[in-house]
Amino acid sequence: MGPGTFLKQHKVFRVDQFEAATGLRGSGRKASLDYHRKRGHILPVRRGLYWVVPPGSKPDVCPVDPFLIAGHVSADAVLACHSALELHGRAYSSFNEVQFLVSRNMRPFEFRGTQYRPLAVPPALVRGGRKDLGVEALDRSGTLIKVTELERCLVDAVDRPDLCGGWEEVWRSLDMIDYLDLAEVCRYVSALGNATTAAKTGWYLEENRQRLMVDNDTLESLRKLSPTSPHYVSRHGREPTRFLARWNLVVPASLAERNWEEPT
Repeated sequence: MGPGTFLKQHKVFRVDQFEAATGLRGSGRKASLDYHRKRGHILPVRRGLYWVVPPGSKPDVCPVDPFLIAGHVSADAVLACHSALELHGRAYSSFNEVQFLVSRNMRPFEFRGTQYRPLAVPPALVRGGRKDLGVEALDRSGTLIKVTELERCLVDAVDRPDLCGGWEEVWRSLDMIDYLDLAEVCRYVSALGNATTAAKTGWYLEENRQRLMVDNDTLESLRKLSPTSPHYVSRHGREPTRFLARWNLVVPASLAERNWEEPT
């Protein structure tokens, strides 16, 4: 495939994709990319990653899609946490940070005002050979990218609310989910092997059991994975707490009472 044809078929690409498709390597690949960059056909995003400038546009003003960029940073990149909720249309707010899972160490970077934050794949999933558990391919403007499914989004959000804008943002975002495969939720929680995460997930589902049609078997499965002694959801701050005996969780009173909600 010629370089021109390749560029017509891509919105964003890595150098390894360019090499595999065109057969150009070394000085030949460098000369070709330099040629297209100087003529404004491609825009460097970071080392080894380029955005394709649409015909009639200019590199310095052409629009870019941060989700497509993050989805192509690495061959195994997976959009996750709040960014995954945004892609699924279930985020209460929009962030100027895009979060993605990658297996290798990578530094955060910035491009055009958007922060790109790499996250490590949970070690338990790596050890179990299940890092793609709860991952799906999503069509984004005609380009496929990998993203965590809603079931995994929910667990990740209650596990790491700090990555999702805090508990109010998490709760308001998850309120937009109207259906879940509860068996898939339990499979993912079990694979993580984290008792506190199991308890937080179980507690959230219990609080929303009517809306999400959560059955007793699901709650019992998660309860069995929960801690046998009290675990704190957060050890930061000095606000009052509530002990949730069924889940052995100690949570901030503001979270248990969801103080951000309007009184009814």
